[in-house]
Amino acid sequence: MVDINKIYNEDCLITMMRMPDNFVDLVVTSPPYDNLRKYDGFEFDFESIAQELFRVVKQGGVVVWVTNDATINGCETGTSFKQSLYFKEIGFNLHDTMIFEKNTPPQTGNRYQPMFDYMFVFSKGKPNTFNPLMEPSITIGRKRTHAQREKDGAFVDKPERVTKPMKYRGNIWKYYTGYGEGDAIAQEHPARFPEKLAEDHIISWSTENDLVYDPFVGSGTTAKMAMLNKRNYIGSDISSKYCVISNKRIELHNSKPQPL
Repeated sequence: MVDINKIYNEDCLITMMRMPDNFVDLVVTSPPYDNLRKYDGFEFDFESIAQELFRVVKQGGVVVWVTNDATINGCETGTSFKQSLYFKEIGFNLHDTMIFEKNTPPQTGNRYQPMFDYMFVFSKGKPNTFNPLMEPSITIGRKRTHAQREKDGAFVDKPERVTKPMKYRGNIWKYYTGYGEGDAIAQEHPARFPEKLAEDHIISWSTENDLVYDPFVGSGTTAKMAMLNKRNYIGSDISSKYCVISNKRIELHNSKPQPL
């Protein structure tokens, strides 16, 4: 068995091996991207991990896989798309292909600077939970008229509408990724995603007391934001150095391991 609200310093395959089937409500993670991240000298077996995720995730559970591709000899690898297709091949639905837009350095070389990562949202069947996030509308109070096409192809004018103060967010999310994002301890990790990114996915795809897992927990952002949003968490990381960072952040916020 495996304890919840704990960070495990081990290969995530070992952690998942101790999990029963249909155990995890939500996975939010960012694996090493090709050779873009030197993950403390470690590699990972993607296909075995994807298969174990399918086993341990509950029916209706969701996996958020934040990733991108290296450019080698002037050509992007396409690894992110290959991984996405493999998730589908083993039974997951590709529920949404989202974009994580970030600030970017000045233009260099003969291509436009990369400004985003992919956030593939996979579901095991229909998602059990969806809490759509809202954002301010830029046209608050504007009166609009519109026409709706009927089945016979004709357009029919509809009543005038006034734009509401808030609207549902789209699937391109923008976050600041520079120095100072997150707490001071997080700065010790070379590759982390924003706390708000993890929090927004946790809120969107889970409810209080659900179990959130990160197989590449790194600096512990997923675990921290799960805890702060009243979810349970489990994290795995093969690097002892990164587990120290994760546990420092958890301890800072008074999280205590609880047996299942």
